[in-house]
Amino acid sequence: MSEPLQPKLREVSIQSLLHGTQRGLLLSDPLGLTDQGVFIPQNFAPILQLMNGTRNLATLRTGFELRTGIPISESTIQQMLSELDTALLLDNEHFHQAAALALQEFRQAPYRPPIMAGKSYPADPEQLRAKLQSYFDSLADETGDALSPTDIRGLICPHIDFDRGGSVYAQVWGKVAPMMERIELVIVLGTDHIGGGERLILTRQHYATPWGVLPTAQEVVDQLVRVLGEEVALGDEFHHRSEHSIEAAAVWLHHLLGDRRCELAPILCGSFQSFIEGGTRPYGDEKLSAAIEILKRAMASRETLVVAAADLAHVGPAFGDPVPIGLHERATLRASDEQLMASIFAGDAEATFEQVRQEGDRRRICGLPPIYLGLSLLGEAKGYLAGYMQCPADDRGTSVVSICGAVFA
Repeated sequence: MSEPLQPKLREVSIQSLLHGTQRGLLLSDPLGLTDQGVFIPQNFAPILQLMNGTRNLATLRTGFELRTGIPISESTIQQMLSELDTALLLDNEHFHQAAALALQEFRQAPYRPPIMAGKSYPADPEQLRAKLQSYFDSLADETGDALSPTDIRGLICPHIDFDRGGSVYAQVWGKVAPMMERIELVIVLGTDHIGGGERLILTRQHYATPWGVLPTAQEVVDQLVRVLGEEVALGDEFHHRSEHSIEAAAVWLHHLLGDRRCELAPILCGSFQSFIEGGTRPYGDEKLSAAIEILKRAMASRETLVVAAADLAHVGPAFGDPVPIGLHERATLRASDEQLMASIFAGDAEATFEQVRQEGDRRRICGLPPIYLGLSLLGEAKGYLAGYMQCPADDRGTSVVSICGAVFA
């Protein structure tokens, strides 16, 4: 057991779960350092909020009992901490040693492996090709805006799993398929679901898919690291290993590229929560502004496609809302999404951010940072809708994730 005297819970993935007849929370490691989870019964869940590094066993027990009126023994807390420590869910030396070793192994590997292969999509190249093609085939009779592929400079695609969002993926990637033969650089801006503030998280690792390896544009990464600083840009590089948002876009990109070589600039975008809650704005952040200028210079020297791998709203009990999502709530959500998409399609990064800020991000727009940065890179651009869906987010149909596809000229 290596938890500190005053244990602190890491940022973890939390899933509501019915274990047998008992409801509770399943805690797991978002970094994927281990696949071991810890189930916390619902009546003991409030103690997790007290594990902030300021309380020992005795004060954890006292704080929990005062808040809940439920008796709990120190041995029960000790057992809970032991399980959390084993699963690397405590912010302690055990976790930091495991993370450092995993980062070293990640950097020494020849490429970043496709972690969702065999889980969210087939690992077999031919089966994957057939699966993606089936989505394209289902859209054969659909028509959209008359937009020349030569005019397209950027796009928004989802990062939800293909089974739920496949038709929207196909609609947006189908519009850019004819331009793949001339693209030299693809800047992929993905949501970093693990967190870490308003940072851009880079990697020098190449991204692999079941069809091979997409090379990372090393000179672009090096220029960004020089401006952002090694610790800021690469300190959380390991997030790339377990984050799926860039991988989802890379798979569709590679499917369309075939054997063509094209460099990738994979950039994970941290949360804008501090901007939303504070008085500052993203455009006033010196590091973000400097990174945008470097990327714009890279775009000016070669044919570039900017990809924001971004979902929209996350609403319903699965995300902490008290009200289940019914027909009325779905209609209200669509109206709010359409209002946000109007700002996005106008190419207005500031208006897009301001709309989310004014509503306090109550709909949890997890794609805000990639979309904002993508619009900032494109400058004056007009967007065209390429699909919209509200995808189920729980097995009771009471929560949804909304997604859209868009291309920009």
